Amino acid sequence: MINKEDDASAVLCVGRIYCDLIFTGLARMPVLGREVFADDMTIAAGGGAYISAAHFADVGRSSALVARLGLDPLSCEVEKQIRSREIGIDFLERAADAGPQVTVASVLNGERAFLTRRAGTAEPASLEEALHWPLARHLHIAEYATLAEIPDLARRAKSAGLTVSLDPSWDDDLIRSPDLLAACEGVDVFLPNLEEARAITGEPDISDMFDQLCRHFPVVALKAGADGAYCSEGQSVLHQAADPVDVVDTTGAGDAFNAGFVDKWLRSEPLSSCLAAGIATGSRAVQHAGGAS
Repeated sequence: MINKEDDASAVLCVGRIYCDLIFTGLARMPVLGREVFADDMTIAAGGGAYISAAHFADVGRSSALVARLGLDPLSCEVEKQIRSREIGIDFLERAADAGPQVTVASVLNGERAFLTRRAGTAEPASLEEALHWPLARHLHIAEYATLAEIPDLARRAKSAGLTVSLDPSWDDDLIRSPDLLAACEGVDVFLPNLEEARAITGEPDISDMFDQLCRHFPVVALKAGADGAYCSEGQSVLHQAADPVDVVDTTGAGDAFNAGFVDKWLRSEPLSSCLAAGIATGSRAVQHAGGAS
């Protein structure tokens, strides 16, 4: 753990920002050639960087977005939502090629299907300035796709004296890459969900997943949805269950978990407390449409 000044405790959240169009109240998932109607739709700022930053702010930790945002109408709507939250935006770059980045999410019985368009590059011109911001203590990378696009990101953060966490986030083109674990060198806290961990390691058993992942990361926290979460520092694996809640939308639940878990980890709390905080934050998130509602 890094010892810095008491006021140097902010988390930088780096990754792409999306405009999420979230359809809820579906009778069935869309299929080719048939129209499906939803009871409700929410337009929300999305992407792991924004959602995590919002939840870091909600648990009382300063956060700042390190990202790019477009100039189109959807990006402008997203910016309004970002500005309504207590999130630092000094490192938010506005550029025409950065939007619109849109995700259409169809939600049925707690499960989701996504259709996404990426735009422009992930690295903002403000990255180096952000990494050396005097108030920064930690860098949270919201998706492995960002690290793949900026391969020296973790190294640069460590050189600036920051600890680093990473949520790999599902990406069909990258999640099974044989180079993924090696490319994550320098990451202190690895935060996959169960499906991602299974794809990355090729292991069906949770203990075998941890055996492999703990060779690469000092701390691993594995999110298991309604079954709660697991974590380890390379020794025994801890598990905590999640209390039942009314689920509206699971979009961003993992990002909310990340904020709760990492906040407690930065406070040097025991892993059991980190797990409890992550599960509580994730459970609050699923009771609303939109990851940062």
